[in-house]
Amino acid sequence: MPRRIESHFIAGPAGRLEALLEEPEHGEPVEAALVCHPHPLFGGTMHNKVVYRLARGLRNSGSVVLRFNFRGVNLSEGVHDGGHGEVEDARAALAFLRERYTNLPYSMSGFSFGSRVALRLGCRIAGDPEETKPARLIGVGFPTKLGKFEYLSQCGLRKYFVHSTIDEFGPRDELEQAFAGFAEPKSLQFIEAGDHFFAGSLDQLERTITELPR
Repeated sequence: MPRRIESHFIAGPAGRLEALLEEPEHGEPVEAALVCHPHPLFGGTMHNKVVYRLARGLRNSGSVVLRFNFRGVNLSEGVHDGGHGEVEDARAALAFLRERYTNLPYSMSGFSFGSRVALRLGCRIAGDPEETKPARLIGVGFPTKLGKFEYLSQCGLRKYFVHSTIDEFGPRDELEQAFAGFAEPKSLQFIEAGDHFFAGSLDQLERTITELPR
């Protein structure tokens, strides 16, 4: 039986959000995973090559994955909101995913700008006693040069960071210094790659994502 691949429009706070839902290649899903894309003003979409590899790595590990376009990107309605409204876009996409897979644990992930959105939303959910907490947060190419992130010092969810050894938006020394102040539990893995977009090492990135503990 072929795996489920569906295109959707999700009701978001600024209009409909274009989304793609994909189940694992083999077997029934064991986790629901949200994936957020990089910065919309610099060409970021849900079809970005790193986002695609992140999503496929999650599917390889048994996750059903929902990718979506933030407001104002491709067929998603609205206009860019500097990262504030995008957190609420991610919340709407997550609600859609969790309604579809109510019995599964869930994770949240993203690349670059998307990692900031996913981790911020996940940590907000963690602070709400009425919410079911995500099992893990995954930040790929977390950009230390994009805004503040003090909330990670208080966020007790499991956090996995996967990063290129050469990253112009999150230099290794800056990330290591920031990571030291993040709350436990946490993990940081570096992949030998040519730039922020994991040049020359996308296969290794995909394998690393697949092998992350649940």
